[in-house]
Amino acid sequence: MHFFTGSVGTQAGLLLLSFVLCGIIGLERQYRQKSSGFRTHVLVGMGACTFTLIGAFGFADFNLGQINHDPFRIAAQIVAGIGFLGAGVIFTRRDIVVGLTTAATVWVTAAVGMACGAGMGGLAVMLTALHLFCLIALTPLIDKLPTADRHSLLELTYEDGHGILREIVEIASEQEFATQVLSTSKRTSEEGSAVVDMQMRFTGKNPLDVLMDQLQGVSGIVSLHVAHEDDHERD
Repeated sequence: MHFFTGSVGTQAGLLLLSFVLCGIIGLERQYRQKSSGFRTHVLVGMGACTFTLIGAFGFADFNLGQINHDPFRIAAQIVAGIGFLGAGVIFTRRDIVVGLTTAATVWVTAAVGMACGAGMGGLAVMLTALHLFCLIALTPLIDKLPTADRHSLLELTYEDGHGILREIVEIASEQEFATQVLSTSKRTSEEGSAVVDMQMRFTGKNPLDVLMDQLQGVSGIVSLHVAHEDDHERD
């Protein structure tokens, strides 16, 4: 069994194609700030491609009529088992799904191991290199991409003197949002209580709707809605 088979060029080309195509899909999900973004889609896509290539090329040297073991069945069981293992690292915190990239990484690692076990060293090396390139080199660039909420502002009114602003900032910080206060003004409401009108910008990887859902439950917030920056410029 040779480390680099004659079909390694085909395997590498198909793996690169899956990297590009799944990356395009992931970029769209990343822009829309979905829980599974660029990295998750690329890793899952490359893992699926590798599993398929292993099935197509990896067991060509096996004569199934002369052996008692079925490598195809073993490969299928590995794929199913790794799926359950990956699900174990995914959990939800404050309506935010975390652990998807880790789960995808576990799946890709299983694909690398299967490729090595099938004697497809060239494919395993290529998958490992693209995996590291995705997580180490591309991640800082992907994190700088503009999001759908980049022009959104949060306008809220809350009761003054109850520490509500501090609570809002704490919730935003827990969900990895950076907070910027754009304007603030105090006034007396129709009921005679002191309230604060504030315009804020929150930037982060997660959709602004997730933060909105959390702030809806804060006692003392009178009103809360999302505005678009362009609307204020037209005014």
